[in-house]
Amino acid sequence: MPQVILLFSGKRKSGKDFLTDHLQKMLLDKCEVIKISKPIKSHWAKVKGLNLDELLSDGKYKEQYRLDMIQWSEEMRFKDYGCFCRSACQNAVDKPVWIVSDIRRKTDIQWFKENYSDVIRNIRITADDDTRKARGYNFQLGVDDVASECDLDDYNDWDLIINNGKNGQSLEEQISAILTLIQHVV
Repeated sequence: MPQVILLFSGKRKSGKDFLTDHLQKMLLDKCEVIKISKPIKSHWAKVKGLNLDELLSDGKYKEQYRLDMIQWSEEMRFKDYGCFCRSACQNAVDKPVWIVSDIRRKTDIQWFKENYSDVIRNIRITADDDTRKARGYNFQLGVDDVASECDLDDYNDWDLIINNGKNGQSLEEQISAILTLIQHVV
C-alpha cells in the first residue's frame, strides 16, 4: 500500500499532466502514476479500434472522442461510482507515492477516502482562461459544462491549491509545495 496518494484535479489545459510528469521525473522509482481515464480510454480504444496511446495523450485525437467517452463513462459511474478508480488502481505498482493525475468528481475523492483514508492528499491545479486558451483550450458544450469538468468546482477540502496560470507559481515553487506534502515519504 502506498504511503501517500496525491489526487490531482483541475480543468482541461490547467497543466495537470505537465506538472505530474515533472513530479514523476523527480520521484523516479518512488512513485506510480495512475490515470483514472486509462480504463475509460482503453475500453474506447478496443470497442472503436482507436489508438490508445493517442487517446491517452494531450492531443487533438482524443478531443474527437471526448464527448462520447464522457457520456459512456457517466453511464458506468451511475451503476458503480468507483468502477474506474478501482480499475485504474488494481494494477498499480506498490510504491511509496501514487500520483493520480486526473481526479474529476467528488465520487472519485470519495472512493479514495473510503479505500485509502488518511494517506490521500487533494491537490487542485488552477489556471486562468487566457492561459488555458493559449494551451489549446476551447470551450465545448457538453464537455466543459458537465460533471467531468465542473463537479469539483465547489469542492473546498484541498490540501494544496496551485495557481498554474500566467500570474501563478513557477514550476519549481509548485513542485516544492507538493514535496512539502510528502516530505515524510521522500
